[in-house]
Amino acid sequence: MSADVTQAQRQKVLVTGAAGFVGSAVAARLAAMGHSVVGCDNFNDYYDPRLKTGRVQALLAPAGIACHTVELADGAQVQALFAREQPALVVHLAAQAGVRYSLDNPGAYVQSNLVAFGHMLEACRHHKVQHLLYASSSSVYGANASLPFSEEDRCDGPVSMYAATKKANELMAHSYSHLFALPATGLRFFTVYGPWGRPDMAYFSFAEKMMRGEAIPVFAEGKLSRDFTYIDDIVEGVVRLLHKPQPVAEGRVPHSVFNIGNHQPVRVLEFIQTLERVLGVDAKMNFLPMQPGDVPATYAAIDKLRDWVGFAPTTTLETGLSRFRDWYLPWRGTNN
Repeated sequence: MSADVTQAQRQKVLVTGAAGFVGSAVAARLAAMGHSVVGCDNFNDYYDPRLKTGRVQALLAPAGIACHTVELADGAQVQALFAREQPALVVHLAAQAGVRYSLDNPGAYVQSNLVAFGHMLEACRHHKVQHLLYASSSSVYGANASLPFSEEDRCDGPVSMYAATKKANELMAHSYSHLFALPATGLRFFTVYGPWGRPDMAYFSFAEKMMRGEAIPVFAEGKLSRDFTYIDDIVEGVVRLLHKPQPVAEGRVPHSVFNIGNHQPVRVLEFIQTLERVLGVDAKMNFLPMQPGDVPATYAAIDKLRDWVGFAPTTTLETGLSRFRDWYLPWRGTNN
């Protein structure tokens, strides 16, 4: 895909969760392509808020992207946002993230992932949004033993509240697409990593503990495997899908879901060894049993993505973690 869009394609895009990891990168890319982009975030303190303000300053502000403070679980705030901005396209990435946190605070997921998403669907319906892209997750596959995970697989056995809310989002979006001909696309992200990432993710928290000389928790003897996907590959998939919604046609629901993953699952122990090489620090490991909500493996089938938009992620783990290191070490020096 070219780095910009034609004049006819330049439209107002609303990115929710724009101060978040994926949201900030997507918003910056869309602005660089020539779109008029506006962002919103609730700026909660689920993790170090300096990361959110830092992303706004480093990625959004230089691109001229305003990021408004909006609580999407408040329907009046959502309606006011849409009435003011009148977006043609919406990339909904705001959500309460984290599998393990959903065990402790499920109510946060009901509000941020279900109530808020319902408000977004209503706003998109009434404001005639041309295409809604929204974040789902590889967690919807649960403990699926069939690898790689295909979009055609059954996903009715979530093993965490987080996964349940993401599957519910897909069902809610499908119903709105069916009832109101709203083009909508769900994005099943697979373990996103890279610069400006979330500190609760393994690569970030492991790096921090390793730099402090602390032991890192390694669950299930390090035999779990994850399909680590670099942020730039995620962004490329998102922007391509944004510009190619399912067509609205008689007898056809304009809704679809796509995996966006690297198609190369890596065992956690191999991941730790790569992180050791990149950081130049040996890891101390504390081996622990498998945790509730975890799954043995994630592995994305990406044929559907490749066939629809002509793209598949290619960034290797070594390359992606090296780019993370190049951002992380200076950031850590400034913020610790």
